[in-house]
Amino acid sequence: MKSNINEISSILKQEITKYKNKLDVSSVGKVVEVGDGIARIYGLDNAMASEMLLFENDVRGEVFNLEEDSIGAVIYGDSINVREGSDVSATGQLLSIPVGPELLGRVVNPLCEPLDGGAPIKTASKRFVESEAPNISERQPVKQPLQTGIKSIDSMIPIGRGQRELIIGDRKTGKTAIAVDTIINQKGQNVICVYVAIGQKESTIAEVIETLRRHGATDYTIVVAAAAADSAPMQYIAPYAGCAIAEFFMYEQKRDTLCIYDDLSKHAVAYRQLSLLLRRPPGREAYPGDIFYLHSRLLERSAKLADDQGGGSLTALPMVETLEGQVSAYIPTNVISITDGQIYLQKDLFHAGIRPAIDVGISVSRVGGNAQVAAMKRVAAKLRLDLASYNELLNFARLGTELDSAAQAQLDRGGRMVELLKQPQFTPMSVGEQVIEIFAGSTGLLDDVPVEKVSEFGVSLIQWLGKEYPAYTTEINTTGKLSDELVAKLNAAIKSFKETRKEQSK
Repeated sequence: MKSNINEISSILKQEITKYKNKLDVSSVGKVVEVGDGIARIYGLDNAMASEMLLFENDVRGEVFNLEEDSIGAVIYGDSINVREGSDVSATGQLLSIPVGPELLGRVVNPLCEPLDGGAPIKTASKRFVESEAPNISERQPVKQPLQTGIKSIDSMIPIGRGQRELIIGDRKTGKTAIAVDTIINQKGQNVICVYVAIGQKESTIAEVIETLRRHGATDYTIVVAAAAADSAPMQYIAPYAGCAIAEFFMYEQKRDTLCIYDDLSKHAVAYRQLSLLLRRPPGREAYPGDIFYLHSRLLERSAKLADDQGGGSLTALPMVETLEGQVSAYIPTNVISITDGQIYLQKDLFHAGIRPAIDVGISVSRVGGNAQVAAMKRVAAKLRLDLASYNELLNFARLGTELDSAAQAQLDRGGRMVELLKQPQFTPMSVGEQVIEIFAGSTGLLDDVPVEKVSEFGVSLIQWLGKEYPAYTTEINTTGKLSDELVAKLNAAIKSFKETRKEQSK
């Protein structure tokens, strides 16, 4: 009998030894506390920072805090399904999302789950939500223009493919309008666009999607939406997910991409909420100490890749909302220092009817003329300085001081150029059309046109040239140059148009 017991005991020991290595208890833990998209977990001793976790009901999460006796994790998706006492398993992998051309034309959440009521998205590829930025040897200088279709930006604050240009201003000053116009203008330009909505109202996101659909921009656009009603973790992960989607097209398909983050102020607020709930120490304005790293590691992923890396590009247009024009606040100064320039929209200009309401004095592109075609560089070389001088003279003239003839002429020319640079929403222009309008204003051909009629004159001129001399616009669009011969032809054509208008007005 004793020998039988010993025999059974030895068999059991052998069987246990077989399964000892297969059974890893440390990869399963228990939820101790849950709430507001945050979970505290006990038992995951071998969990790594930023490791993806799998809760019950297929809810995903990510390790954020590694503490002595527990870990703090954020929950992506519906945290209602996560309860105290439920199991959590560590996956040993970083958070990844499905990416690929199947996403084009779709509206998805940051985990690439459809929000547009369409079919489930099945892709052959996946990318990590967070990945390293390309190093210096893998990049090349930014010199190829990304046309926004907006006269005042393409002429004075040019954006290049691979650049990071901040759009900054108070709420309701037209930041999203500039971004949407830029997406619409990429039609036929072989650029993939990713629009990331962070913390926006669902009605606002729906309006943007409808505008893109109406202008035929959905074929090359992906919308990643983390609305105001979504949890803070989903808003936090949204821009990184949008960037990962754009990176697939840049790295795998060697394409030019445009990624718009609307906006990073709300992204910082969502991260602050997560950090405070995880009991991380607060710093200035209650933001955590790594708030700068939050945006720098996102925006550094934008680049123009070297030719041996495929030559693709990722252009970033982040947005930041200011409060009463406070550009020197914490988040605005952080993002300004990360980006390659900023487009500053001023509330006073917007209410004065100057739209887009770009403040030329503060706005700058650190890429400059490198990202402009030769024709635009020729006609817009002095435009910024002229408008800055005009604004100074305008303030001087408001004091009631009499101006000499030269100063008055400069004031009149500046007023006409301000009118000429006004542009209605959703009407992007080709480079040729922009060059011709700015040429007409900067050479003095509009000096005899009444100021209030300058905008209408510019629109009529482009329409007339499109019918009578379409080759002029086509030549600038195709060659990117403005030859002396074409300058002479344009001079004659604009004078001819003015004569035609005079005869029609009689």
